[in-house]
Amino acid sequence: MMDRFKSLLYLPANRASAVAKARTLPADAVLLDLEDAVQPDAKPEARAAAIAAAAEGGWGARKLFLRVNAIGTAWHADDMAAATGGGIDGLVVPKVDSAAQAQAVVAAAAGLPVLAMIETPAGVLAAPQIAAVPGIAGLIAGMADLAKDLRCGSDAVRTPLLYSLSAIVLAARASGIACFDGVFTDITSEAGFLAEAAQGRLLGFDGKTLIHPSQVAPCNLAFSPTPQQLVDAAGLIAAYEAGLAAGKGVTTYKGQLIEVLHVAQAREMLAR
Repeated sequence: MMDRFKSLLYLPANRASAVAKARTLPADAVLLDLEDAVQPDAKPEARAAAIAAAAEGGWGARKLFLRVNAIGTAWHADDMAAATGGGIDGLVVPKVDSAAQAQAVVAAAAGLPVLAMIETPAGVLAAPQIAAVPGIAGLIAGMADLAKDLRCGSDAVRTPLLYSLSAIVLAARASGIACFDGVFTDITSEAGFLAEAAQGRLLGFDGKTLIHPSQVAPCNLAFSPTPQQLVDAAGLIAAYEAGLAAGKGVTTYKGQLIEVLHVAQAREMLAR
C-alpha cells in the first residue's frame, strides 16, 4: 500500500550513476524524473533511459515511479505512453489542478497508480476532488512551485504553507489515499531536514519526497515509530484484550483510558 511508503527519492532519469546508486538505497520508492531535473533538449534521452532502467530491473522491494512532464507540455503524451510499456510501477504527475485533469491522466495511465502533485493554488483548492478520482493513489505536496505562485515568504516552520499542507492531508484522508510531504532543498542541513520531516509527520503525512541519497535514511527514521512507541502499542493492545477477556467495562494502559480508536491506532502503527 502506498501509505506504507516513507521515503520517495527523485533522481534524474538520464543520470546513469544516480540510477545505479538508487538500487542500493533503502528508499521505499524511486521516482525517475523527466520533469524539473531534466533540461528540455535532454527529455527524449531521459525518457529512453528511464524505460531502459525499468526494463533492466534490479530494484528489489523498491517501487519504481516515473515523474512525467505536466499536462499541456510537449512531452506529456510521449511520457505517458512510454510509462505504460512495462517495468514502471506508477506515475507521478506534476501540477494537477482539477478533477478533470486527474481523470485524464488516470485514463492515460492504463491501470498504473497515479500520484498527483498538488503545487498550485488551483490544485490546493481542488485537492478534495482530485483525491476522490479513482486511480489517484496519493497526493504529493509541491511546495516550491506553490510558494512561487503565492508570492509568500518563508521561515523554518513553513508558516505561509501550513494551510495548504493540511489541506492536502485532509483531502487525502477523506478519500483514503496516501499523502507525501514535499522536498527539503538544503542538502547540507541534516538538522533542517529532520525538523521539516518531523513537522510533516506531525501534520499527518505518510512520508516525504527526497532529492538526495543522504536524506533517505533520516527520512525513514523520521517517519518510523520509535522502539518505545512500538512497545507501548503492543502493551496497549495486550491490556485491551486482557480487559475484554476479564469482562472489564473500562481498561487502562499506563493510566490512559483505552478506547477502540486507540487500539486501531496501535495496530496501524505496528503494521507500518
